[in-house]
Amino acid sequence: MLRLPHDGRRELEVTFAPQPGFHIYGVDLPEGGVDGLGIPTRIGVRGDLAADGTPATGSSTRLLRLTGLATELPVYPDGPVMFTLPVRRTGGHRAEVVVTYGACSANACLKPEVDKAIPLDLR
Repeated sequence: MLRLPHDGRRELEVTFAPQPGFHIYGVDLPEGGVDGLGIPTRIGVRGDLAADGTPATGSSTRLLRLTGLATELPVYPDGPVMFTLPVRRTGGHRAEVVVTYGACSANACLKPEVDKAIPLDLR
C-alpha cells in the first residue's frame, strides 16, 4: 500500500503486507544478501519525486538463523511493516515508487519482487 499524505508532510508511506506467517528482510541487509541469502528491502522513487532521505520504520529487525546454516539474516516480524520515505516533488504529477523485497516464512519463500515500479499520481 502506498500513501502520499496531503497534510503538509513530505513523506511517502509504503506498507509491505506479506501473507500471514511471512516476513520481509531488513533494509540493512547488504545487496546480494548474506552469503547469497535474503533479498534486501529497498524503497525508492523516480519521475516527479526525489528521495530526501532514507526509508525509516518503527519496526525492529531480529536476526533469523536458518536451520542447518551459520548465517543470520535481519528480518522484520511476520506481518505488515510500514516505512516512511522523505520525498520532494521535482516536477509534474507522475512518479513511480520502486520497491525490492522478498517474503519468506519458516518453511518457504515467495518469488522476490526486484525493482517493481508502482505508478503514483501526484494530483
